[in-house]
Amino acid sequence: MKFAASTLLIGAAAAAGLPQQQTPLQAPASDNGALKAASDKASSWTKPLQNLQHELKHLTGEARQVWDEVALMFPEAMNQASFFSLPKPHTKRSKWDYTTSGKAVQDIWVTNSNGEKERELDGDLEAFSLRTKKVDPSKLGVDKVKQYSGYLDNEEDDKHLFYWFFESRNDPKNDPVLLWLNGGPGCSSLTGLFMELGPSSVNKKGELVFNPSSWNANASVIFLDQPVNVGYSYSSGTVSNTVAAGKDVYALLTLFFKQFPEYAHQDFHISGESYAGHYIPVFASEILSHKKRNINLQSVLIGNGLTDGLTQYEYYRPMACGDGGWPAVLSPQECTSMDNALPRCQSLIQNCYNSESVWSCVPASIYCNNAMIGPYQRTGQNVYDVRKKCGGNSLCYDELDWIQEYLNRKEVMEALGAEVDKYDSCNFDINRNFLFQGDWMQPFHRLVPGILKEIPILVYAGDADFICNWLGNLAWTQALEWPGQKKYAKAPMEDLKLMDDGTKIGAVKSGANLTFIRLHAGGHMIPYDQPVASLDMVNRWLGGEWIES
Repeated sequence: MKFAASTLLIGAAAAAGLPQQQTPLQAPASDNGALKAASDKASSWTKPLQNLQHELKHLTGEARQVWDEVALMFPEAMNQASFFSLPKPHTKRSKWDYTTSGKAVQDIWVTNSNGEKERELDGDLEAFSLRTKKVDPSKLGVDKVKQYSGYLDNEEDDKHLFYWFFESRNDPKNDPVLLWLNGGPGCSSLTGLFMELGPSSVNKKGELVFNPSSWNANASVIFLDQPVNVGYSYSSGTVSNTVAAGKDVYALLTLFFKQFPEYAHQDFHISGESYAGHYIPVFASEILSHKKRNINLQSVLIGNGLTDGLTQYEYYRPMACGDGGWPAVLSPQECTSMDNALPRCQSLIQNCYNSESVWSCVPASIYCNNAMIGPYQRTGQNVYDVRKKCGGNSLCYDELDWIQEYLNRKEVMEALGAEVDKYDSCNFDINRNFLFQGDWMQPFHRLVPGILKEIPILVYAGDADFICNWLGNLAWTQALEWPGQKKYAKAPMEDLKLMDDGTKIGAVKSGANLTFIRLHAGGHMIPYDQPVASLDMVNRWLGGEWIES
């Protein structure tokens, strides 16, 4: 006999006995604004497992029906539903060069212009501390510049986020500071360091290769392993939604700039790719919500991101079927099948947007990923680059294996102060947990208009990527409803040329604090495919080009 998936899941949850590892589902919540609603969910999801049944009492019949319908269509995908993540084995180190207490920072009071006492910095920092180690550049040879590594600790929740900081090769006293985030969700930003935009790459022999196009050519860069249990980061629990991760990132940056005030006066920017299209709107909104802060946030850069699923999923068929500037990967029959599946996909995503409920958002993710991405995946073609077949591992790039081997070396882990027993490039438990918490289809693009009121945004995309393709990224920026929409819509798409020699590298559209750049012949990871063009773009953006005064 086949039971409804929702019934089985509820029963299994009620019988489970591991509340410390559980991140329970939640019933539909009313929409009180994108960030507040998501924040409420984050609080609910941290409740013990025994509260799950109470949370499900208000589950609508329609939500159950949708869940069960999708479960019958894609049983293998639904059978992966699990909310348990094994903690990462680790050994805590006692020797650090600096320790910065969040409580001490929070206890600093100043007198404002009205003569009133107030905290110097906003934020709930009491549970956090920052441990920092000076990294000897000669030990590893990744770069010759000043470097720091360490952990942001939240002892109350047993969360420990790893970071690695590189000074600018140019003028660190005046050059901007950049935070880099890889996506996944669940992939280490150290893969971005060694495969894309960092000071060195790792070759097949495990040797370091100097990168002249590193983004720290004219900016200091922080590479952050987040959320917890990604890369060198660890926890006995888990973070399975973007909003919860945002609180950690705000604390890390606040304490980092407090420990190193010499970098706090420079312009600060958040950049990232892929699932960072979710992360960055939330993280930027979290930072901007604190008026008294020491984070001089000036812009954000989203590369090949997933930001507005309702708009972007429509463009999987065109990209796979030859309408994105590259030859078709799928047959006409497969393309027709995707066309037929799109209305149902969009209906499910719209339901997710309306309710922001796990029970609406998970079926939308399962159905749409299987119907709109699945046909492409089954071809064996690289989802990150329509021009290539996949490499020898599940993520299509052999370089990720080389990086993982390098970062598991004892001498590397010792030099960085890494506390985990093992480094993995990507944690697929985290990926699954974010999906089954409904985070995948959350409408975080709704935060973008609020950000645009205060700072400019660059959305860029390599035009050979399938998974977060340029067609969908251009479309969501044009569909975004905000006061500058008409001005942005009228802005022409102009040729983008290298500053050095005038070579055409793509196209740019900019207006009213929002800029879109299409970089030609770049896949999902533009700095990997087009290092010179990507650095040219970043330097010009950080220098103020395309930003209205």
